[in-house]
Amino acid sequence: MIESEALVSIAKAFAIAIGGMVPALAIGKTAAKAMEAIGRNPEAADKVFVPMLLSLAFAEAIAIYALVVTFTL
Repeated sequence: MIESEALVSIAKAFAIAIGGMVPALAIGKTAAKAMEAIGRNPEAADKVFVPMLLSLAFAEAIAIYALVVTFTL
């Protein structure tokens, strides 16, 4: 039988792994699509920049939530 401390350690590992990997993929995809949009239409850079920064901040917040959950377990 697995001890409860081992289960908590495994839960922490999964929480930070999934909670870090998924936002990292979202940040990469968001930045890539924004750069693609700016490359296709350079005049739209000002219109793309602020929404891109907001979406990056929201994705990073999800990673911070995962870190907080990991510390509270």
